[in-house]
Amino acid sequence: MSFSPILLLHICSGTTGVVSGFVAVFLRKGSRWHRIIGNVFFIAMLALAGSGAYMALVKSQVTNVLAGLLTCYMVATAWMTARRREGEPGIFDQVALLSVLAVAASELTFGFEALYNPAGTKYGYPALFYFIFGSVALLAATGDIRMLVRRGISGAQRTARHLWRMCFALFVAAGSIFLARPHLFPAFFRKTGLLVLLSFLPLILMAFWLIRIRINRASTKRTTPRGADVYSLQS
Repeated sequence: MSFSPILLLHICSGTTGVVSGFVAVFLRKGSRWHRIIGNVFFIAMLALAGSGAYMALVKSQVTNVLAGLLTCYMVATAWMTARRREGEPGIFDQVALLSVLAVAASELTFGFEALYNPAGTKYGYPALFYFIFGSVALLAATGDIRMLVRRGISGAQRTARHLWRMCFALFVAAGSIFLARPHLFPAFFRKTGLLVLLSFLPLILMAFWLIRIRINRASTKRTTPRGADVYSLQS
């Protein structure tokens, strides 16, 4: 069986992205290995989403193009959040905001079109699918706007921004493999529900880490003098 170079890139980057993503999410945040594996995940996810969006564009699969663009946006903004120290946002953040607003508008428009379509779908997907991804895009855009208005974020907010965007990108990659292509795995994986668990595990881990960040933040506020900033991606 032969594969085109772009498809081979898509398969290899998807495998690398899922493996490195699960490894990174379990590593101590801010550690040397977390940063190294996180960079591998970042590059793999950009290659995965970019190649996927390109192939979808060639095949006129508009929905998959939007999914690829949203994933690129998520992983790029998450990586920039971790890489950049405290400071004012720049032109990258403004372009990213415009990009995700365009994705959100497209997703919600398709959602309403599917809702009022007698078949209940748009490009083969139900309205709920578009509303979910459109809402996620709007949530991300809201975070961008708040960051731009406040001229940057720091501490626990910065950590949470990095975390949820990376985990959502991992969720998209995992779902694209485990849910969309269950035939690639042994029957045992399908019958036991393991593929479903692996698909939604990034969201479960995201919830765990966000709750932990909130608890640590509340605990630190009770023990740290006002004005001290003890949160960073290196803690």
